Amino acid sequence: MGVIWQHVREVIQYDLAGKIIVPGFFDMHVHFREPGQEYKEDITTGSLAAAHGGFTGVMTMPNTNPPVDSPEILSANIAKTKDHLVDVYHSACASAGRKGEVMADIASLIKAGALAITDDGSPIAGDDLMKQVLTETAKFNKPVVQHCEVMSITNGGIMNEGEVSKKLGVKGIKNSSEYEIIERDIRLTKEVKDSRYHIQHISTKEAVEMVRKAKADKANVTAEACPHHFILNDEAILKYGTNAKMNPPLRTQSDVDAVIEGLRDGTIEVICTDHAPHAADEKSLPLDKAPFGIVGLETAIGLTYTYLVDKGIITLEDMINKMSVNPRRLLGLKDISLSEGSPANLTILDVNRSWKVNASEFHSKSKNTPFDGWELKCKPVGIVNNLQHLINI
Repeated sequence: MGVIWQHVREVIQYDLAGKIIVPGFFDMHVHFREPGQEYKEDITTGSLAAAHGGFTGVMTMPNTNPPVDSPEILSANIAKTKDHLVDVYHSACASAGRKGEVMADIASLIKAGALAITDDGSPIAGDDLMKQVLTETAKFNKPVVQHCEVMSITNGGIMNEGEVSKKLGVKGIKNSSEYEIIERDIRLTKEVKDSRYHIQHISTKEAVEMVRKAKADKANVTAEACPHHFILNDEAILKYGTNAKMNPPLRTQSDVDAVIEGLRDGTIEVICTDHAPHAADEKSLPLDKAPFGIVGLETAIGLTYTYLVDKGIITLEDMINKMSVNPRRLLGLKDISLSEGSPANLTILDVNRSWKVNASEFHSKSKNTPFDGWELKCKPVGIVNNLQHLINI
């Protein structure tokens, strides 16, 4: 059966023998580049990539041009997502212009529809500003979603500091660039009553242990991890070049192992992609000039199943929780019910299908991935949402 994407208001039957139906997967960390960099991705193509990757919902990041720091820009983006097959939700800036100087009008942004507040791509660096943002978001029970990086430590680094960076003769990024700001943020979260703090794309063993301890202390702290950080280590840059350049960078195998253990024991509650599309000519620049980031929406389900579920590290139920249930819960969205009469919001998986990643067939405008040609298990073969469906069985 070919690809079908249409409005449905009648019952349509498919042969789903051998398939499983799960609550629609949700990615709470994507970059759709609109407004300002639509040549890399836009809301329509990003949504198409999400749909073919098996996601019925996503949350976009605000580091666009201009940044999403006003209700007007946010409302314009929201207007572009109505009646889509994929639910596109939005975060908004913590600081005006994402400059990290003055707090944005967070109350207005949340009232306009922002599900979370973040300066993603940059940290909320100043102690006073971070405390203000935590205090303001606590009034609305919204999470502060932090890109954890001490810029003075990164200081022009382009990959993990270690044996590989020394071998290549390039400036490295220390683990402390991530965990030092997390240490501060956990302390501030404990100080600000009812605040909620979420760590993006966690990558270091020290950070995982900090989250584990914070949870034991009953702090309102959560974290997410991306497939590239639980599959690849910094040696991948020797093979994949700029397609293995991301921020935070790929770390050592001991860091990878710590992220895997954090996923296994529940310290890390969410798996997301940090889908970061870039044009081919940008990623073709030298390592020190190429931008950070890779696309991930069309590979995340297969990578997670192959490298976590199939290896017995987490169960399929764990995968569903981390890629559907937990992100929706953290963002205050309604749970998906599979009971009769409930609105259909579904992902259809063929867990028995082996498939090869072919970046040239991605529905994203960009193809920047280190996983091109990889053999994976578990293929997303359809989604159903908003009385629409995309089926490719």
